[in-house]
Amino acid sequence: MDIRSIFSGIQKQVPDEILETILQADQFKIERIISRGHATAEGEWYDQDKNEWVIVLKGNAGLLFEGNDKAIIMKTGDYVNIPAHRKHRVEWTEPEEDTIWLAIHY
Repeated sequence: MDIRSIFSGIQKQVPDEILETILQADQFKIERIISRGHATAEGEWYDQDKNEWVIVLKGNAGLLFEGNDKAIIMKTGDYVNIPAHRKHRVEWTEPEEDTIWLAIHY
């Protein structure tokens, strides 16, 4: 049995957002996402086939849902459940520090 830390193994330079599958089964997937100054490309939206529960374990981010004018600010400890096909995008993450997310797709 391996014991690992959600905060270990993070590179000092993160040129691209990092998505790592921690655990996957038939009905769900758990991912660690590491962002540093990353955002969804302009004009693009996530439109996922599955629900996604996501928590910010460290850092801050702005999450925008289609139809809203203003992004919600997510801080360390904040979580949200995003229903399947609810279009959303990451407007911003902190440029000078890691934003570490834990996402459960189900």
